Amino acid sequence: MNSDQFAWPIPGYVYISSYYGKRKSPTQGASSFHSGIDIPAPAGTPLYAIESGEITFCSWGAGGGYTIVLNLDDYPYISASYCHMSPNFNVSLHQKVERNYLIGFVGPKNVYGITNNPYKDSDGNPTNGATTGTHLHFSIKVNGKTIDPLNYYH
Repeated sequence: MNSDQFAWPIPGYVYISSYYGKRKSPTQGASSFHSGIDIPAPAGTPLYAIESGEITFCSWGAGGGYTIVLNLDDYPYISASYCHMSPNFNVSLHQKVERNYLIGFVGPKNVYGITNNPYKDSDGNPTNGATTGTHLHFSIKVNGKTIDPLNYYH
């Protein structure tokens, strides 16, 4: 597979605030092993499908907050997860999408209405999963195991 095989999920935003692998947890509930990359962006920033595929999850995802999972058509053993999204998804469960299809938007830091949401900011307000601010947490799984998403990009 080429290193530039997939489209970038959040065009115009390339800074990575937290890389894949071991790290110091930035907030309670976050793992010390980071399963993806964090790309800071303002709430409402568009997010796109990295490749054609099917939406296999589109809901609240606990530590990932509002999450979409895309299973790739041409690589059925690969899935991409988009976490801390806006709850106003632009796709639905089992929807087929093409590469670069607008699937949703970066979500707000704080979300309300999730029963028993254990994630809170320093003021006690409920957050969009284990997060300290607005960003896309982007991960790729191969055969169900996370790998460094940057392996697929220059």
